[in-house]
Amino acid sequence: MPAKVRYGVIGSGMMGQEHLRNIALLPDTEVTAIFEPDDQMAKAAAEFAPGARFVSSVSELLDIEELDCILIASPNHCHVPQMEEIRRKRPLPLLVEKPLFTDPRDLAELDAFRASYPAPVWVAMEYRYMPPIAALIEQVDNATGGVKMLTICEHRFPFLDKVGAWNRFNRYSGGTFVEKCCHFFDLMRLIMQSEPIRVMASAGQDANHMDEEYEGEQPDILDNGYVIVDFENGARAMLELCMFAEGSRFQEEVSAVGPDGKIEALVPGPGRFWPEELGAPPVPQLVVSPRFPKNPREIEIPVDPVILDAGDHNGSTYYQHEAFVAVVRGEKTQPDVTLEDGRRAVEMGLAAQQSARTGQAVSLTKHNLSSVAC
Repeated sequence: MPAKVRYGVIGSGMMGQEHLRNIALLPDTEVTAIFEPDDQMAKAAAEFAPGARFVSSVSELLDIEELDCILIASPNHCHVPQMEEIRRKRPLPLLVEKPLFTDPRDLAELDAFRASYPAPVWVAMEYRYMPPIAALIEQVDNATGGVKMLTICEHRFPFLDKVGAWNRFNRYSGGTFVEKCCHFFDLMRLIMQSEPIRVMASAGQDANHMDEEYEGEQPDILDNGYVIVDFENGARAMLELCMFAEGSRFQEEVSAVGPDGKIEALVPGPGRFWPEELGAPPVPQLVVSPRFPKNPREIEIPVDPVILDAGDHNGSTYYQHEAFVAVVRGEKTQPDVTLEDGRRAVEMGLAAQQSARTGQAVSLTKHNLSSVAC
């Protein structure tokens, strides 16, 4: 068990820097090395990890003997080739940002990776660790008597500017339902404890990025839509996404309903976007509403301000790293979010992209993406 957990970091853009800030809060951890090819992002990252050594490639990062684990926070389409390079050269415990992959053509390589990678791999799904959502997950069965309907609503701001505008194009991001919404499909599987069998979606690009142009191309990403998912156990879930609704009080609203009652998690957006003139930003809430006797209860779930200020995900990035470090130390036997979880979330996102494009429902079977295309 290492006395100090030492990270190598691949990618230190906007999300990578959030990881750096949260790693800095953890006891007995440090960022030892960073690979970031963009000079501006590397300069910003150096402020959050002043002791880190900057290297010029993934291979050079893996040559550093002191590393205990690797974090991949690079653009989406880079994940699989970087994972494979790590597998071939030095398979350390790995935390890889979502989405795990972006294209069904990645699956053969991903399956080979999974079959031969000897160290733990954790797929970063921060939304599981948002305190109000974590509380909902813990209490959902008791509150509902078994979930029959699950609704996830995210009303938020548009995609932010990222290096090379990679998040403006489906071919790099996997599409909005993959890039943004694999979090929510992961939550659906986790809460339902069942696998999806059918995905139906309606979506469009109606407000955002329509006047932008990059090297003669206009962005092709969706900015709003609905997705309905049927599950093997007969339950169903719905996602409502709108990325031009940043005026909302809460950014995420998760509602689970069963024969005994309803439970909701209400999560505000990043505090840095809340206008000062409106006073203190909203506090996350859990609302439990039993049917009999009728007695809705609102429970505030505040987050430590230091942890809250370290990122845009309601403190979840810190709690995720806390658990990942426990895996690296051998204190926790396996990752909470496995390669299979990461794969299935992307599968659902790709199916939603296809359904929105074609107007047809997409049937899913486990380990089968043959009917899903980018």
